[in-house]
Amino acid sequence: MDTLVDLHAAQPFWIWLALGVILLAIEAAFSTEWLLWPAVAAGVVAVVTALGLPLGIVGEVLLFAVLTVAATLLSRRLIQRVNPSDSPDINARDSRLVGQRAQVIQAFVDGRGRVFVSGSEWVAEIDGAAPLAGESVIVEAMNGTRLKVRAV
Repeated sequence: MDTLVDLHAAQPFWIWLALGVILLAIEAAFSTEWLLWPAVAAGVVAVVTALGLPLGIVGEVLLFAVLTVAATLLSRRLIQRVNPSDSPDINARDSRLVGQRAQVIQAFVDGRGRVFVSGSEWVAEIDGAAPLAGESVIVEAMNGTRLKVRAV
């Protein structure tokens, strides 16, 4: 512990920079989305110590804590504004396909056929009049690996 205190007294910049790099490496490896802002805060504290502001270890830790909390809270507000929860998640396949126009590539027989949407073919089900190959349908829902569609 004395070695760490002596190192901090001699070069606080390197301690904070190392902490920031370690947190950023863990964030990059695991994509936790929680360690990015502490890594940025550690980098800011490293810059503050490099500028020679005499905060002491208590002041540096306090600045790190305040910056981490502030950056985390502000980023959550920014993310909610940029990516509202009512917009579909890009990784949610069913949410993303609902409402899209699809092209029938295999005619519907007994309410089942194949459609092309979002770059791939899907098994589809339809109630009512069956469209012919080449016609368009709208995706209404997703049931497992099958799309529920309706005629345009």
